[in-house]
This record gives sequence, C-alpha cells and structure tokens, in this order.
Amino acid sequence: MLGSGFVRAFRRRGVAVHVWNRTFEKAQALEACGAVAFRSAAEAARGATRVHLCLRDDAAVDETFAAARPGIAPKTPIVDHTTVTPRGVLDRAKRLNDAGYTFLHAPVFMGPPQAEQATGTMLASGPKGDFEALHPSLAPMTGEVRYLGARVDLASIFKLMGNAMILAVVGGLNDVFSLAEACGVTREEAYTLFDFYHPEGQITGRGKRMSQADYEPTWTLEMAHKDATLMLQTANDRSLPIIAAIESRLRYAIERGFGDQDLAAIAKS
Repeated sequence: MLGSGFVRAFRRRGVAVHVWNRTFEKAQALEACGAVAFRSAAEAARGATRVHLCLRDDAAVDETFAAARPGIAPKTPIVDHTTVTPRGVLDRAKRLNDAGYTFLHAPVFMGPPQAEQATGTMLASGPKGDFEALHPSLAPMTGEVRYLGARVDLASIFKLMGNAMILAVVGGLNDVFSLAEACGVTREEAYTLFDFYHPEGQITGRGKRMSQADYEPTWTLEMAHKDATLMLQTANDRSLPIIAAIESRLRYAIERGFGDQDLAAIAKS
C-alpha cells in the first residue's frame, strides 16, 4: 500500500517507474497511472537509476533483492523504506556495500495517503555522502527527510521506537474506551475527554524527565499504582490489558523501594 502511494506520486511528478510485486495484479493495477509492471523483479530493476523497496520485513527485503539483483547495475543506489530490524539493516548494508552498491535505509512515518501526497516524515541514516547524494531524490517524496547520522542502523531504531509509541497510545486508548463502556459511557462520549485534557504533556514533561533520570515527585509511583488498581476494579470484567501490565510494573517498582518517587521512576524498574 505504501509503495503504491509512492508510485502514484512519482508518476504525478513525471518520474518513469517500473514496478514489481509478488502479487502481479497489484503491480499491474499501477499501470493505470503510467507505471510499467513486470512479472520479474530483475526485469523491473533493469536500467533503473534508483531502486526503492517497500516490503514486509527483513526476509522479504533479502528475498526481493536476491530476485532483483541480476537486473541491478553496479553502484545503483538502493533505498529501503521497509520497517526492519537494526541487525538486518547492518547485515544488509555490509553485504550490499561490499558488492559495490549504495544502500540507504529510509523508513517512514506515513501511511499510504501521505505517501501519495508526499507528506509525513522520512528517516535516513548511513554515510553522509550517500545521504546527500540521494537527498534531492528523496525530498519530493515526503514532507520532511530527517537525517539521523552516520550510524547505519539508527533510522531502523528510531522507526521501531516511533511505532512502539503508536502501539502504546492505541492500546492505551482502547483501555480508556473499555473503562468508559464499563461505566456506561459510550466511546464517542469518552472521546470528548480530549477536548479539554491533553495527554501529550506526558511526553514533553514526564518523558523528558525520564530521559534525564529526574524523579522528583509530582505524582508518586505509589499513587499511580493506587489509581491503576482503581481502574481495574472499576472495569469489572472488562479487559484492560495495557493498564494491567502497567499495574504489574508499578507494583514491581514499589517493591524495589521506588514508591515515593515520581511515576517517571518506572524507568528504573
């Protein structure tokens, strides 16, 4: 889905694009916007001045590159937008660099609509010279290209951190809605909480304090644990998996003697 958005945006900018997908019909559908679909990854890559990968995981990236490699000329830049492991990026970069290719890992914080509209954020890390050479091609693909530095696996780490935040927030929201429903409040009614309560302050405030190991209390672990217990009791038979996990972690931190420190001290446990 992400790759399709990129292809349509490329075509609107007049960029010639060859496409390949393991499901040929998905690639073929992009011929409607002027792309050329191929049944062979190697044929799709043949003659390309730049190769972009948007896949599922490390295994898919390695498998696809192996299939495409016969068609990729030496020194061709390869840009991988896939969310993968840092270890996979390091191994892949070494193999491709040793083989004479330029490799840049450039995962994104965007969905298919943002890929098509060239908004959102693209991360990149690796040798600065490689990034600077590719930047003019990457910049039109996104609202911002954020270069994180020469450490090859750093973009993959930041991408996983960002996605971890998404999962934590969405999981927490589901617990909030479940708690509301347990009390006879609809999810739509519950959502009005955010008309006047702005939890992003936990990132800018307590999150920064956690990063600096500042545990001067404004809301103690002990009191936070008490409230987590109240939430679980109030939910009755409703499942609050995120709150339940945090309650367990808070209890563990209290048992270690951190109960009178700020909630931020959960980082110590």
